[in-house]
Amino acid sequence: MAKSAVALTEGLNADQLAKMQMPFDSDERFNWNYVPLERKGLTIEEMNQDQRALAMKLLRTGLSDQGMEKAQAIMQLENVLRELEGRGSDDRYRHPERYYLSLFGDPAGEAPWGWRLEGHHLSLNFSSVTGEVTATPAFFGSNPATLPRGNYPGNDVLRQEEEKGRALLMSFNEAQRKSAIIAEKAPGDIITRNDRKASLENGEGLGYPGMTPLQQAGLVELIKVYLNNMEPGIAAKQWAQILEDGVENLKFAWAGGSEKGQGHYYRIQGPGILIEYDNTQNDANHIHTVWRDLRNDFGEDLLKRHYETSPHHHNH
Repeated sequence: MAKSAVALTEGLNADQLAKMQMPFDSDERFNWNYVPLERKGLTIEEMNQDQRALAMKLLRTGLSDQGMEKAQAIMQLENVLRELEGRGSDDRYRHPERYYLSLFGDPAGEAPWGWRLEGHHLSLNFSSVTGEVTATPAFFGSNPATLPRGNYPGNDVLRQEEEKGRALLMSFNEAQRKSAIIAEKAPGDIITRNDRKASLENGEGLGYPGMTPLQQAGLVELIKVYLNNMEPGIAAKQWAQILEDGVENLKFAWAGGSEKGQGHYYRIQGPGILIEYDNTQNDANHIHTVWRDLRNDFGEDLLKRHYETSPHHHNH
């Protein structure tokens, strides 16, 4: 990952690099979002073909093939929205290349560094501390989730997230549903929004021990849909952390209707993980999903340990 980031910095001119690079301890690193707005960083649009190839190469060091497909399809959905909303082809609000790459710190050095790719419905935040990489917060959204008839690419980008979540709910019996369904109506968005630090009272929902082995396998499969968006090494490390925290501590909660087309929401929560999925806007055809690490978003836990053991930082 560091190698690819260095290659990108070397492929940019001075103005581009100045736009993209910020100090690692800048507050901007935590200023993540998933709505269309001006951001700090260098947009894909401002890069030439060679530079774009280097940017995509960096992205591939963080995402799996599945994750890359989703990210690229989400960017392409901006074209669809532009058309559906009747905007002109020169519209700037919906733009598949208005995704910003921001670099925090120096990937060539020994010190912690990180990077972000972000735009409408996509926020990928990677932090690297002494070679260990974290990949949260990770936000993937899609609007429209299912496309109208027509020749559109990227149909049903987040289909697995929706279908496997609903299938798990539908497999519950009456008593299990009573625990799992926490509200008749789904919230209008993911509850933790773009908070710098994610926290939710852990108490609601159906616990892993209250599920049959088949349902437990369904829950694991659903979690892995999210984890497997990341490069396999990153995904494996996250799964190992969930196992260490104890799968028996995982809970699944649902809000809203259970039929396709009805607004719905679910979340999976454990001691160190929170996954939220919300599909309520546009007649439940507009998905927001986020995966948060409750200890290690933006590499916070790694940084804490790094500074505790690094002699240079004892005075801070």
